Amino acid sequence: MKELPNPTFPLSPIALPRSWFQRPALVVPIASPARVEAKPERTGLVVSWAKHQDEVRQAQRLRYSIFAGEMGARLTTPVPGHDMDIFDDYCEHLLVREAATMQVIGTYRVLTPAQARRVGSTYSDTEFDLTRLRGLREQMVELGRSCVHADHRQGGVIMALWGALAEFMVRNRLDTMIGCASIPMQHNGVCGGHAAASIWRQLRETHLAPIEYHVLPRLALPVSQLDDTLQIEPPALIKGYLRLGAKVLGAPAWDPDFNTADLPMLMRINDLPPRYRKHFLGA
Repeated sequence: MKELPNPTFPLSPIALPRSWFQRPALVVPIASPARVEAKPERTGLVVSWAKHQDEVRQAQRLRYSIFAGEMGARLTTPVPGHDMDIFDDYCEHLLVREAATMQVIGTYRVLTPAQARRVGSTYSDTEFDLTRLRGLREQMVELGRSCVHADHRQGGVIMALWGALAEFMVRNRLDTMIGCASIPMQHNGVCGGHAAASIWRQLRETHLAPIEYHVLPRLALPVSQLDDTLQIEPPALIKGYLRLGAKVLGAPAWDPDFNTADLPMLMRINDLPPRYRKHFLGA
């Protein structure tokens, strides 16, 4: 079992939000997907940061099964059956496991400011010109490769991930999160990017960041050539980000390998609505 290099920060203990039902060790109850304030169920999840390479491999296998197996991404990987890239070795990997089986059923990877300097950029830099975010970088982490096993997409896993991420940010005095939120080229039965163009048109009217934070895609989705008049809901993850106070930073990029339109998004701890601050941080 290979130990991972020392992380940028001491890994934050995964503390349960005080408003959640308390269980032994690191077991976090699943919250009802209907509303954040709903009484949690008693099914347990185990939340942890990867400490060994084999734990990262478990996350990479889950990512591969979802991105390649479900979404049809064309992944070039040195280890068959694993989604891997250059950023993985520099990231902290957050894992959610099913308590009964200890199977990894949800994951995020987190690139801290110091590690971004070491690798030379963030993943988002490869898709967008982030020049206007240079003043935020010292306290900005990048979230990426979020995914949840198909059998566990009722809300509890992503809430457990978000709770641990919020606690990590506060503990390490970081205040800004960025990332690329993906919209599949086939979304809600609509093919060819029209859904992504329509979602972008809706969100730029309601959730666009101030102009000083706008970024430019390096390979833009050709939204002017697409039908953006469809009334279609964003993917669940994007809707969740918006409820947390996230803003869209500009037009979507096209990722041909993952065959997705990627929206650049920014969230700040200070912008969390009060009910979510209380839920995740007990504050």
